[in-house]
Amino acid sequence: MDVLTLTQELIEIPSVTPHDAGCQKVIQKYLSELGFKTVDLPSGPVSNLWAQYGTEAPLFVFAGHTDVVPVGELKQWKFDPFKPTIHEGYLYGRGAQDMKSGIAAMMVAVEHFLKKHPKFNGSIGFLITSGEEGDEYQHGTPVVIDYLKSQNKTMTWCVVGEPSSEKVSGDTVRNGRRGSVHAHLTVHGIQGHVAYPERADNPIHRALPALTELTQEQWDNGDEYFRPTSMQISNINAGTGAANVIPADLQLRFNFRNSPESSSSSLEKRTEAILDQHDLKYSIQWHVSGDPFITKPGKLIEATNKAVMKSVQIKPSLNTGGGTSDARFIAPTGCEVVELGVPGDTIHQINEKIRVEDLTKMVTIYETLLEELLLTH
Repeated sequence: MDVLTLTQELIEIPSVTPHDAGCQKVIQKYLSELGFKTVDLPSGPVSNLWAQYGTEAPLFVFAGHTDVVPVGELKQWKFDPFKPTIHEGYLYGRGAQDMKSGIAAMMVAVEHFLKKHPKFNGSIGFLITSGEEGDEYQHGTPVVIDYLKSQNKTMTWCVVGEPSSEKVSGDTVRNGRRGSVHAHLTVHGIQGHVAYPERADNPIHRALPALTELTQEQWDNGDEYFRPTSMQISNINAGTGAANVIPADLQLRFNFRNSPESSSSSLEKRTEAILDQHDLKYSIQWHVSGDPFITKPGKLIEATNKAVMKSVQIKPSLNTGGGTSDARFIAPTGCEVVELGVPGDTIHQINEKIRVEDLTKMVTIYETLLEELLLTH
């Protein structure tokens, strides 16, 4: 099957996170016909799939997710987001970039590779989940990682098919990601009438100096691979809705995107020290959704550079920006991991779309990468 047809088939399935809705059945059938052995690993509402061709080391793995984010306001779409439509050289649909096109390109690339090279060095795996986009991520890739550990399977190299590129397929490779640390802070005060502030304790007024200091803090300077750690307040709420009532509490959420120069524990301690210096009465809950990681130049990055150069005549740039991805669960296993995929300029947007030509380019890049890593030169 060609990559465009396969991408369209996957887009037609409304797999809004955390539900797979049948995408993995399509993938499982396709890979089984190529000779892969597959294992379903469901967890909670999430569907997970492990597929493997061969048993020998080294083990090269393609990783990705079948779930997509909600479509938003349907009437704002040019075309039905689950009826893939080609218009002026673009394929429209939810998941066109993030990341049903990537999964389709991986599968077609493997089919081409196996037809050309029935004998090769090592084995090929697919790690697919429907729990990447939402709050159910712990039921996704981590479940498959645990399964691989239980089977004594060790991934050597992994390519996560996230839409990493900027303008054309292959121009950017993500070889690491910053960490992500979430905080839910409640500043406690005493409710009262605005006309009698001496009888109340306004948590908004009390918190403002501390929040100003937190937003102006230089947490670190980053390093050669990572930009400095950043902190952003994302939600803030206080009050009863009445204009004449001092609120009892102020609630806010903020997030750190941290470089390796600042651990999650150090950020928590420094934040709470600043809050304490301002004599606030507060409670705070922390959640770490991922630690920073880096894949330094080695065999995988060398092979990726060669594959992109041979396929599309572009020297890719290495980048550690953006949000989090499931690569954060794969890197701690010791596996070399990069994110390499189509452009991501419309991910999560209304009218998500991809240039049709980027699909075929991605197939060529993935196929060439397999040749660089699994053939004896």
